[in-house]
Amino acid sequence: MLSASALHAVRALGELSGLGDEEYAGAAAVAGRIGAPANYLGKLLQSLVPAGIVDSRKGAGGGFRLARPAERISLLDVVEPIDRISRWNGCFLRNPVCGAHGGCTIHRRWAPVREAYFALLRESTVAEVRNNGFPGED
Repeated sequence: MLSASALHAVRALGELSGLGDEEYAGAAAVAGRIGAPANYLGKLLQSLVPAGIVDSRKGAGGGFRLARPAERISLLDVVEPIDRISRWNGCFLRNPVCGAHGGCTIHRRWAPVREAYFALLRESTVAEVRNNGFPGED
């Protein structure tokens, strides 16, 4: 259900959630732990800085850390800037007559699935991702 980019970001933030308050982790170290390409992960994490999810610092001892407690970062907070899932408002089949107030049979069946998926992402946090046995972990 998540794009590869969103999945890498969620896993990376799970790793960052284990850092101390003043610690930063380099993208290469995090990438090695979660099995992601290092350069790609660095750019991905940097894209989450403007959203207020990640802080970054350059230089020795720099890298990335969470911008707020992991318990206060929903998976929707992480996934939305990457996958832009909020635009999934339209019809599953892209039927132009469908909308928020009705539409084709498939659209009506898709709406509760979409809402359940959004609820899962809204109600799940980065703190819940920590230590879930991802590839690359010791």
